[in-house]
Amino acid sequence: MNKPEAEYISYLRIRRYSPKTIDAYTKDIDAFFDFLLQNGLLFDSLSKKDLRLYLSHELERGESKRSTQRRMSALRGFYRFLQKNDYIDVNPFVRASSPKAPLRFPEALNEAEMGLLLSSNKERTDFLSVRDQAILELLFDSGMRASELTSFTYRQIDWRSRMIRVLGKGSKERLVPFGNETLKTMELYWKETRPLLLAKAKKKRNDAFFLNASGGNLTIRGLEFILREVTKKCDLKLSIHPHELRHTFATRLLDNGADLRLIQTLLGHKSLDTTTIYTHVSRKKLKKEYETFFPREEGKKEKK
Repeated sequence: MNKPEAEYISYLRIRRYSPKTIDAYTKDIDAFFDFLLQNGLLFDSLSKKDLRLYLSHELERGESKRSTQRRMSALRGFYRFLQKNDYIDVNPFVRASSPKAPLRFPEALNEAEMGLLLSSNKERTDFLSVRDQAILELLFDSGMRASELTSFTYRQIDWRSRMIRVLGKGSKERLVPFGNETLKTMELYWKETRPLLLAKAKKKRNDAFFLNASGGNLTIRGLEFILREVTKKCDLKLSIHPHELRHTFATRLLDNGADLRLIQTLLGHKSLDTTTIYTHVSRKKLKKEYETFFPREEGKKEKK
C-alpha cells in the first residue's frame, strides 16, 4: 500500500466508516493501482482516455456494470482526497461517467409468507427458538440493517417506550420503534435464553443484546446462517436474507399508506431517492391485483 492510499484509509477510519466498507475500498483502490502499473500509467497524471481504458478493462474481464460502478464510486472518493491533500492538481474523476447498472428492485416477502415464517418458527421447541423468533420479529418490525441488529447492546433499548437507539451508516444515530409482540419475545429471550448463552462463553460479560450459540458476539454472517437454519428447521421453501426482511418492512409500510418521509426516517436513508425504490414494488403489487380483479385486457385478447 502506497503512502496516499494509506493516508486515505486512515482518514476513512477516523470518519468511522465500517470495516467492511474500508476493506472493499482498499481492494478497489489496490486493483486500480495494479491496472495503472500494468499499463505504465501514473496515478497523478491520468486523462479521461485512461479512465475509459480502465472501464473497458473492467468490463472485458467480466466485471458486472454494478461492480464497476461501485469501484468508480470508491475511486472518486479517493481522488477527491488526493486533490484536497495536494497529491494531484486535477481530478480526472470529476466528470467521469460510470456504466449504467441495471436497476434491481428489492425483494420482499408477501403477507402470507411472512406470517408463515413467524408462525412456523414459533412452533419450534429447541433451545435457540426464542432467540431466533426475537431476531425475526425485530427485523420485520423495525427494518433494521443486519449490521445494526448484530451490534446494538441492551443499554440501547428503551423497554418502556419500545425504542432502540441504533448507529446506522456513517455512524448516524436514530431511534427504531418495535411492537408489543416483539417486546414480549425480546423480554423472554433476555430473561431465559440469553443468560444460558452467556454462561457458555469464556467472556462472561457481553453487552451485545443478541448472542451466538456459543455466547459470543453475533456477526452478520452468523445472522445470515441463523436465517438459513430457520427455514430448514421449519421446513419452509423460503430463502430469506436480513435485507429481504428490511425490504418487507418498508413495503408493508408503503402498502398501508405510510408517507415516504416516515419510511426514509425509519430506515435511516440519507436520500429520499433511495426510499422511492419501494414505490416500484408497491406498484407491481397494485398492477398484479388490478389484473387479477379486473381482467378486462385478458378478455379482449381471448376474443381475438
